[in-house]
Amino acid sequence: MNNEIKSVIERKDFQALFDALSTEGYKISGPTVRDNAVIYDEIASVEELPIGITDRQEGGSYRLLKSKKKTLFGFILGPYTWKKLLYPPDKKIWDAKKTGHSFEIVEPELKPTKQAFIGVRPCELKAICIQDKVLRDGPHSDPEYGALRRNLFIVAVNCTDPGNNCFCVSMESGPGVTNGYDLALTEMLEGKEHYFVVEAGSRAGKKILDKIPHRPAEPGEVEAADKAVEKAASKMGRSFDMKGLKEILNDNFDSHHWGEIAKRCLTCGNCTMVCPTCFCCNVEDSTDLGGDQAERRRLWDTCYSVDFSYIHGGSIRATDYSRYRQWLMHKIVYWQDQFGTPGCVGCGRCITWCPVGIDITEEAGAIREKA
Repeated sequence: MNNEIKSVIERKDFQALFDALSTEGYKISGPTVRDNAVIYDEIASVEELPIGITDRQEGGSYRLLKSKKKTLFGFILGPYTWKKLLYPPDKKIWDAKKTGHSFEIVEPELKPTKQAFIGVRPCELKAICIQDKVLRDGPHSDPEYGALRRNLFIVAVNCTDPGNNCFCVSMESGPGVTNGYDLALTEMLEGKEHYFVVEAGSRAGKKILDKIPHRPAEPGEVEAADKAVEKAASKMGRSFDMKGLKEILNDNFDSHHWGEIAKRCLTCGNCTMVCPTCFCCNVEDSTDLGGDQAERRRLWDTCYSVDFSYIHGGSIRATDYSRYRQWLMHKIVYWQDQFGTPGCVGCGRCITWCPVGIDITEEAGAIREKA
């Protein structure tokens, strides 16, 4: 990246980013602390960010910790993903009202709001781009998703201190962003100096940056920020060897190791709910008692449910091991077949939020070793 186009926003001026986005009509969402976790929700000021908060994550374990450093983005990742705001877990598709001997279908009016996401990590930005291939650019695109994406402003934040479950380097999705953002920030806190090295990635980003007090970045500041991101690449808690893995998994579809995993897997579906790329859904119809009105809703679903693969006569994937295998194969194999890229971005959420700490990197590695 060209050092000449990088700028610095001082910590004391960071609220100006919120003010500029609000003035432009954006609804701002970002990380905040609720119920002992960092979640994504609508926020209005810098004071609602997780200031001085970090977290410790292991397999099946997540804890928030207070840090001596008053960073704004010192945490890793929580259980929420940005897909909650772009691809809602519960969405009404249409209403149907009885009219005489017929009925009328009323679809909700599309009213896309201008949204701004603050604090999008590189792996999460990669996940949004992956979902774009299905929900925006695919043959069966979602009009609401497409409208939301067209009106979305992304403030990305480079990672400088990854967690124990992170492996974004293996998936080529971090720790630094490369594209798809409007503004990209690297937070730097050195002694009493607290600032953000920022780069505009779009015209919209340049427009917002021009409304915020900023100055040209000094060469030393740019170098320090770049080194912090480079250092993060060597601090990944996990790694995932993707070389030839697609072929290995295909060749070992009937491996006994799937059964070993199933002895621990609760098929709870947590990994699919916290995954930033999973998009499986169910469609449910309901009517009122009088039969005068009905509605159809789209709900998030999980391939770990027996009913998910049910067709007339029974479920295609009735066993625990077949459902875990479907999930992992979809992430690593089938996504590449369909869209040319894995469906995993190395965020590590599936490891953190698995009640028994099943680790996708370990299990895929075990199948590789037994091949």
